[in-house]
Amino acid sequence: MASDPIVLDLEEELRCLTSTPSQFSIFRVPQVLRNVNEKAYAPRLLSIGPYHHGKDQLLDFEKYKMSYLQRLLERRLDIPLSCYFAVMRELEETAKNCYGGSISLNQDEFVKMMILDGFFIVEVFRKFRLEMEGRRHNDPALGQGNDPIFELSWMLPSIAQDMILLENQLPFFVIWKLFSMTELPNSASDKSFLVTILRFFNGILPGKGCRRDDVYRVNNYRINEIKHLVHLIHGNWLPSPAGVVAYELHNGTNNSHCNFICSATEIQEAGIEFQKVEVDKDDDSLFDIKFENGVMKMPSLEIGDATETIFRNLIAYEQCSQDINLKHVIDYVKFLNCLIKSSKDAELLRRCGIIDNLLGDDEVIVTLLNKLCEGVVLGERFYYQKVFNKVVLHCSRRRNKWMAKLRHNYFNNPWAIISFLAAVLLLLLTFVQTLFSVLSYYHRCLFGDATETIFRNLIAYEQCSQDLNLKHVIDYVEFLNCLINSSKDAELLRRCGIIENLLGDDEAIATLLKKLCDGVVLGEKFFTGRFSTK
Repeated sequence: MASDPIVLDLEEELRCLTSTPSQFSIFRVPQVLRNVNEKAYAPRLLSIGPYHHGKDQLLDFEKYKMSYLQRLLERRLDIPLSCYFAVMRELEETAKNCYGGSISLNQDEFVKMMILDGFFIVEVFRKFRLEMEGRRHNDPALGQGNDPIFELSWMLPSIAQDMILLENQLPFFVIWKLFSMTELPNSASDKSFLVTILRFFNGILPGKGCRRDDVYRVNNYRINEIKHLVHLIHGNWLPSPAGVVAYELHNGTNNSHCNFICSATEIQEAGIEFQKVEVDKDDDSLFDIKFENGVMKMPSLEIGDATETIFRNLIAYEQCSQDINLKHVIDYVKFLNCLIKSSKDAELLRRCGIIDNLLGDDEVIVTLLNKLCEGVVLGERFYYQKVFNKVVLHCSRRRNKWMAKLRHNYFNNPWAIISFLAAVLLLLLTFVQTLFSVLSYYHRCLFGDATETIFRNLIAYEQCSQDLNLKHVIDYVEFLNCLINSSKDAELLRRCGIIENLLGDDEAIATLLKKLCDGVVLGEKFFTGRFSTK
């Protein structure tokens, strides 16, 4: 029975498979991420590896790769070019198995690509190391002559940006092999080489990662465990060790139960302050965000032309890698996306020094962060869940809810604040006026229908009681009787507000006081006598 042609085709394809997806380390960016901004994943200047090799817009840069290879061969005359080809041929199959996407290059083209791209990377790092040491121009093989890559200020950052692209990678063992073959005897130190690489990329990263010391960080690596440059950068651009330990110990919340926070302006209305913290200590990191005593403490993030590219490719790496437990870049971008929902949020964080906006427009930052999160799936655990929980708890307290509503409804613009202060001032003035009115009321004598009855009965009580030393009611009535002998006296005191006459006639007051004093005997001491004496 003849075999089915479809079965034969499928069997042939299965035989061609040399590795399983779990062995891939250099991925094609998923289409769901690429659709948002395809340019962020494509090199602009040079191709590294097979994915973008031979593209028309990148061919002009190939002359720099050839030039660097030529200088290397002139410097190491003891090793012929054929020797490098022989070594790379041995690594070809292993290198190809690192790529998850299809490769259109044949065997010879792939090996040639490995040599040209690998030596270019090695020589750039080598020159950069001498540049840091101030020795590049003293090396006749490396630094003599006009090298636009190091002389033109824009080229080196552009090259670094292309080298950090997920699809623009060589397996690290290829780079290391070429470096160790061409380094002088007894000087091929893996640690010094890794330190040089990390310092090379530090110049384009938008914030500091944890680094006690460059050598300390690379002590955690074995050279054969590094997959590629993106893997190395991601593994060193980390939160502080203390932050990672706290995450491992306390953050077991599944993202399906995440309490995500509101925007920066909204949580500010609930009384939360934003404070920029410096990252000058060795253990400090861009990713170390704390919430303490109502204050959100965040390091400064520089947002420039390369920021989107860097974040997108590290996010893509975290999305594609199966062996990454801490997806801190995704979580950090999600954190920012929660905080910044409008240009007002971006402006608030910029004024606090938390965002250094080199793009010029706050609205651009909002758009950038919103798009960065499109198509991104959070991991099982969220690095900033503990911070989020504290913020949500703070905002849920009744007092903070009231303050948030007050700020949102009445303090949302300067005119509202001015109106509120004016209303408060008017209320205070009204209160003061009322207070003085009450005080003045209780400091004047009110003459009404009940006045004579009240005074007569209190006077009678003071006259009859033997144990009263202070007969102040009798003395007060006698004092008024001395002052008011006519209707003119009563009118004067009424106009001054000392007497309030509800009887209608000033003469009635004078008559009332005279009758009140009829038959009344003063005590041995007169309470208002000091006024009479004066």
